[in-house]
Amino acid sequence: MPIYEYQCQVCKAVSSFLILHREEPFTPVCKRCGASNLSRVLSRVNVRLSEETRLERLADPARLGGLDENNPQSMARFMKDMAAATGEDLGAEEIDQMMEEAAGAGNGMGAEDMAGDDF
Repeated sequence: MPIYEYQCQVCKAVSSFLILHREEPFTPVCKRCGASNLSRVLSRVNVRLSEETRLERLADPARLGGLDENNPQSMARFMKDMAAATGEDLGAEEIDQMMEEAAGAGNGMGAEDMAGDDF
């Protein structure tokens, strides 16, 4: 199905539109700000992968090259990638909170212990 993308010249947001009949007139309107001054942009190809293929890609050792298990930011990035690839609904805020708590545990103090201390 043809999905066309347009970039708003006012707010720079990109909006996607499903065009079922190309012969019918179509005037895109920005979904963010409502402006009608949009220009068509090249879309990236979107390929649906099977669950098996997604899991195989996650197991690829090359994906683990930049992973530092002692770095909370590195672990948070890895967990967000895993959640997105597996379809788990583990929100970014929850991952950030877990990594913050893990970073605090490394020095013997949790995030709640550090909140009241003045350093």
